[in-house]
Amino acid sequence: MKITVIGCGRWGSYIAYYLDSIGHDITIYGLKDAPEMKRFLAERKNDLLTLSDTTKLSCDKAVIKEAETIVISIGSQGLRSLMGELSELDLKNKNFVLCMKGIEIATGKRLSEVVRENTDPSNRIAVWLGPGHVQDFYRGIPNCMVIDSDDSELKEMLVESFSSNLIRFYYGEDLIGSEIGGAAKNVLGIAAGMLDGAGMTSLKGALMSRGTREIARLMAAMGGDEHSAYGLCLLGDYEATLFSKHSHNRAFGELFARGEKFEALAEGYYTVKALMYLQEKYDTELPICTAVYKILYENADMMSQLSSLFNRQLKSERQ
Repeated sequence: MKITVIGCGRWGSYIAYYLDSIGHDITIYGLKDAPEMKRFLAERKNDLLTLSDTTKLSCDKAVIKEAETIVISIGSQGLRSLMGELSELDLKNKNFVLCMKGIEIATGKRLSEVVRENTDPSNRIAVWLGPGHVQDFYRGIPNCMVIDSDDSELKEMLVESFSSNLIRFYYGEDLIGSEIGGAAKNVLGIAAGMLDGAGMTSLKGALMSRGTREIARLMAAMGGDEHSAYGLCLLGDYEATLFSKHSHNRAFGELFARGEKFEALAEGYYTVKALMYLQEKYDTELPICTAVYKILYENADMMSQLSSLFNRQLKSERQ
């Protein structure tokens, strides 16, 4: 399959590396002034991996139009702008695969919705979600992931052509739930990091259980299947997001709790703001996400927010 990967950060570059390794025709597209692209063009490597000689690099948008499948791996809040730039290419009959997790802050829309609104109806859209870090995959440690789409033919084609002994893909059955779960788990990752930073790591079990329940409620309210919360998009991604030393969101939360700065991208910081929009729109309670939002955006005291969660009305565990 002829594939162009847009985005040469740690995940985008690994996707290109992986898809090349299983036999696809891969080109990485990036801006020539982007630091990551500059280094790839000069050295064909970053701090995590070295690209194969068969992976092509280009700063020419023509490689996007030439591709059968376009994989996008950029910061979620930049997706609408990117789609605006791609509109000049008049792309048709392409497969868009979103390897990114987030919700648009301004609109509360899922990323597949952003693409659908800004591309020709002939183009098909899928999302690639689930656990795994570049550092582990590059060392040959396998994991399971999920591909979801409203287009069953596209979903089946991608799962079959992207699967290997390193990544076992499952067919997603709920695009709404998959996208919401994939985005929300980053917020719970920040909460987990805050617990680590405060010396309360033992509370992560409760965080996982109650966090899963509140996101399941949101999935259902939005028209998705609440059982998706217990799949690879959310619960299945907890080890990589709430515990791993490689997790940007967990690290961000830990350093925040310690009063230190984390310089890399932590998508959960933006996603939690979008979740507040969805909480109001769909009239559903997201107490943990609300606490994280208040801490990050309203300078609320972290321990006071934790106490407020413990002092909420007593209820059944399944509520």
